[in-house]
Amino acid sequence: MNNANKRPPTDTLKIVKLGDAILRQKAVPVTAFGPELEEIVARMIVLLDEAQGVGLAAPQVGIGERFFIARIKNEAPIVFVNPSIIGMSTETVTSEEGCLSLSGVYADVARPEAVKVQAFDTRGRPFTLECSGILARIVQHENDHLDGILFYDHLSELKQKRLLERYEKIAKHK
Repeated sequence: MNNANKRPPTDTLKIVKLGDAILRQKAVPVTAFGPELEEIVARMIVLLDEAQGVGLAAPQVGIGERFFIARIKNEAPIVFVNPSIIGMSTETVTSEEGCLSLSGVYADVARPEAVKVQAFDTRGRPFTLECSGILARIVQHENDHLDGILFYDHLSELKQKRLLERYEKIAKHK
């Protein structure tokens, strides 16, 4: 890992908001597994729970590396390190999405109903997971973050403009 991707101290991690350049950058693969990564993931889970979210990607806490967490309701969070979506269903589902980095705005986004993903855990052990429903949506949304893509990029230009206007109005009043 080079100095440009040096991980910040865990106690300084916070969710970055729209406008932070890291949200539009392509994240680099994780090369350092183990305790430090596990500590960062633990802090991200706290942030996710505090924000009452279902997923959080490393770029959303200022780390330009390829990993994210997904959590459905009260289930244990799943950590995906260096994920790769290797299969998608042809059936799509449109559902409302939001983002912790653009809090307060939501839009309907069409995505494949199911995906198959290969990834590693925080210790570097590989796994493959077939996801459907909400977990498939979370995986796709968070994986997009690793490529600098935000959920509203899937919308028409007009819907993007309206969503960003709503976000700016909300952000101005905070």
